[in-house]
Amino acid sequence: MAEMDGLRALVTGGASGIGLATARRLTELGARVAVLDLAEEAPEGLLLCRADVTDDDGVRAAVAQAVSGLGGLDVLVNNAGIGAQGGVGDNNDEEWHRVYDVNVVGMVRVARAALPALRESSAAAIVNTSSIAATAGLPDRVLYSATKGAVLSMTLAMAADLLREGIRVNAVNPGTADTPWIGRLLERTDDPAAERAALEARQPHGRLVSPEEVAGAIAYLASPASGSTTGTWIAVDGGMSGLRLRPPE
Repeated sequence: MAEMDGLRALVTGGASGIGLATARRLTELGARVAVLDLAEEAPEGLLLCRADVTDDDGVRAAVAQAVSGLGGLDVLVNNAGIGAQGGVGDNNDEEWHRVYDVNVVGMVRVARAALPALRESSAAAIVNTSSIAATAGLPDRVLYSATKGAVLSMTLAMAADLLREGIRVNAVNPGTADTPWIGRLLERTDDPAAERAALEARQPHGRLVSPEEVAGAIAYLASPASGSTTGTWIAVDGGMSGLRLRPPE
């Protein structure tokens, strides 16, 4: 039997990037997977439940659709999020509220709607996508970093609250990943090739993180095989958060 045979999973932001790679990895491991996303078309083999994570009624309806379509819910991957650039003086109040509404409160809405179904599972797990930005100071990422720091703190508090209900909660902290969002950011720069090279050089292993690598960490945290792992996070960042290498000779 595959590691996650018979389990039911919902992945937010699951139609592209890290979310899609995660949905595919969970499927490979035997899970049945639904994605909550704004995409118009479902990725092949996945149940699409359309919703905007800033709309509580829409989230509740989409989660209910997923639970009904899958026959229950064992795993929630809270991955949907948006980016923001700039220093502390560069984003107005409206932008701060918008990014927090998606990246932090959006996870709250989905988890809140999913809890009744997760409480019925004997292998319940929540995995939240945080970021290297939660644990390392990155230039021009104050707002984004603040939201991902909130996600990491929220993950620990959720794990404490839900442990005795049999629900494990963990996070994954990706470094800069080679996703469509990063591609769009690079396209807007004056020299995309130079900017990409700078991002690659920032990570000790010298390249961007692949979505599939992040998906592997999420799958580990979601799997019943990691039943004693809760209230922690895995950094998938090429060593950026912990290593201090000498400059290459």
